[in-house]
Amino acid sequence: MHRGKVLNEIEIKNAIDSDTILACFTLVKELRPHLSRENYITQIERQRKKGYQILFIEAGTTIVSFMGYRIQEHLAWGKILYIDDFVTKSDSQNHGYGSKLIDHIIKIAKENNCDQVHLDSGYNRNRAHSLYLNKGFVLSSHHFSMKLHDE
Repeated sequence: MHRGKVLNEIEIKNAIDSDTILACFTLVKELRPHLSRENYITQIERQRKKGYQILFIEAGTTIVSFMGYRIQEHLAWGKILYIDDFVTKSDSQNHGYGSKLIDHIIKIAKENNCDQVHLDSGYNRNRAHSLYLNKGFVLSSHHFSMKLHDE
């Protein structure tokens, strides 16, 4: 189903098959409420073809933390690891799960000779921002977006 790595009693696993990816849906829905179960697997599979990878942590049989990322190259930053999606179950926060994923992703970035790690975060996610700042991230830019279609 998946392969994992134990870091200080917390096992970080890679979601590499459809069953495991689908098992992550309930948690991902907390972060991305617009997603439906029907399009979730299809969307992830399209992204995986472009390098998207998933890490997750289980507590018992419950997935409590999820991170989707990819390695990219940009003129502005060079080779980076970009964290697309990162969420810890609301009732599982403050147990160190998010911190372990951040530490692990920094290790992956270094192993892949990345120059930086990047992520975007919503303005209202203050607890997440505290984690990022405590881990050494800095507020380095504004991110602008424009919707091209009505939903």
